[in-house]
Amino acid sequence: MAAAVSTVVRRVEELGDLAQAHIQQLSEAAGEDDHFLIRASAALEKLKLLCGEEKECSNPSNLLELYTQAILDMTYFEENKLVDEDFPEDSSSQKVKELISFLSEPEILVKENNMHPKIERGKYESLPLQTNMTLCDLLGDELLECLSWRRGALLYMYCHSLTKRREWLLKKSSLLKKYLVDGINYLLQMLNYRCPIQLNEGVSFQDLDTAKLLSAGIFSDIHLLAMMYSGEMCYWGLKHCVDQQPENREMDTGVSGASCMTHKESLDFREVGEKILKKYVSVCEGPLKEQEWNTTNAKQILNFFQQSCK
Repeated sequence: MAAAVSTVVRRVEELGDLAQAHIQQLSEAAGEDDHFLIRASAALEKLKLLCGEEKECSNPSNLLELYTQAILDMTYFEENKLVDEDFPEDSSSQKVKELISFLSEPEILVKENNMHPKIERGKYESLPLQTNMTLCDLLGDELLECLSWRRGALLYMYCHSLTKRREWLLKKSSLLKKYLVDGINYLLQMLNYRCPIQLNEGVSFQDLDTAKLLSAGIFSDIHLLAMMYSGEMCYWGLKHCVDQQPENREMDTGVSGASCMTHKESLDFREVGEKILKKYVSVCEGPLKEQEWNTTNAKQILNFFQQSCK
């Protein structure tokens, strides 16, 4: 297992060096200090120090977390720039691919190294004493959720800008379909990392509405936004890509080609959209009724789905 840990440390160190060089380029191009780039650089400097220690004794969890946090901050800076510029048509496609690639690296690293033997109980005192702990456990559901959310939200914003470009849509609706499928699957992945809390007589909740949310798999506002975003992307898919529905074949949906997600089933925009938006409306008008979440757009999209199948 020490060899597996050493492999992870070396790979994280290599990726950290690449990210630090990229941050330097971004800082020079920006011409001023940026909070997110400064924080990302600080995390990578700390990562470098930890990687310089004896690799067999390193804690992969700490290294993966530092690297992931740095990537999230670095890409957030670049995403904000893209949004502020409304995704320039001549350069946005490549930039989005690059950002997806960066945000996919931690997950790829985790999945690649899950093929190694499990960590034995008590093998490393710095790690929780848990049997059959995988590197996926070390990265944690919350960070994995965040990585999927950021990729899905980025593609949502990019697709939103593309749907306003009529001439582009006439020529490249199949490319829009690919971006939509990628984005929807990232958001669905995010929503499925944590299992809903099973309510039973042995579980006590002081707030019944909170209990209902947890039992529906809603753990934060971001989960609700992911539902609305994916539903809206399904609407765009049905509206603009009606003749471009994915075929029933294995399809690599990685925008950058670097994604480790491969989907073997078609994505039915109407079916997926209806299911998730009905749940969104139910939650917003149920346990979240007093929070005044807007369901107008969701209901309009559901109506569109119903009309389109007649």
